[in-house]
Amino acid sequence: METQDSALERLSALRGEINKVVKGQDAVITGLVIGLIAGGHVLLEGVPGVAKTLTVRALSAGLSLKNTRVQFTPDLMPGDLTGSLIFNSQSSTFTFREGPVFTNLLLADEINRTPPKTQSALLEAMEEHQVSIDGVSRELPDPFMVIATQNPVEYEGTYPLPEAQLDRFLLKLEVPLPTREAELEVVNLHLQGFNPHDLAGAGIHAVASAEDIAAAKEAVKQVEAGAEVLGYIVDLVRATRHLPQVELGVSPRGATALLATSRVWAWLCGRNFVTPDDVKSLVLPTFRHRLRLRAEAEMEGVTAQSILDTVLSATPVPR
Repeated sequence: METQDSALERLSALRGEINKVVKGQDAVITGLVIGLIAGGHVLLEGVPGVAKTLTVRALSAGLSLKNTRVQFTPDLMPGDLTGSLIFNSQSSTFTFREGPVFTNLLLADEINRTPPKTQSALLEAMEEHQVSIDGVSRELPDPFMVIATQNPVEYEGTYPLPEAQLDRFLLKLEVPLPTREAELEVVNLHLQGFNPHDLAGAGIHAVASAEDIAAAKEAVKQVEAGAEVLGYIVDLVRATRHLPQVELGVSPRGATALLATSRVWAWLCGRNFVTPDDVKSLVLPTFRHRLRLRAEAEMEGVTAQSILDTVLSATPVPR
């Protein structure tokens, strides 16, 4: 119990550590921590220049974990991610050279800039935490998390992610432009000599570890969710499937994802039980990428957020 309490304290401190260099993105930072503890993957969407890459690097530095960044481009091949067999002429044998996926935090930058064949190369790694090369399965490090960044779909030269891959992301976090106050903090930080490539110099230190993440995962297993909360989650999921604007509603995997994220949030709040408010807080980031809207609804300006707002207001909340 003491280990779990100290893990909560350290992981709470982690959010403050990242805040030293990333301003005005508290919801994104919290979402990444939730995803890490829940053992899921996170999709970040936002325009260039809103500190998506910096946030991931700061998260890695605050945890003392290995992180690798891959820039997804139209010519990126699956083997560029997973690694490949290299022929050794001296020994006349093939040896495996690990690709960048063999890391703790994989930043897949601009994932929707690369064609679906390469995007799908991540699926096994995301789902099974392993890659298979030439019939041999190789385990990935633990913890392992894919944090993918995505440009808004209206940008040219992008490929929409297939639904099967989108459903593998536990959360989709939208990274907004900062408020005026937060942007002033960013400018002042740079005025004082902040170097984004020297996080140690900016005061970012490892305040938590992989052991704290493992302890947090064990603690979250003890977080209870009553029958009324489980019913509420299922009712929310089912409500997304019966709206005329929706072509594809949230899958059963989405229901289990909402339970997982709600339990982690409850634990981070210092509770061992999930409340309906926990569920409501996580509906949007857990569900927004699991909805496919009808084309005519999108043309009328309907969004996933407006659909989920409707679902939340129409679904009775247990007392």
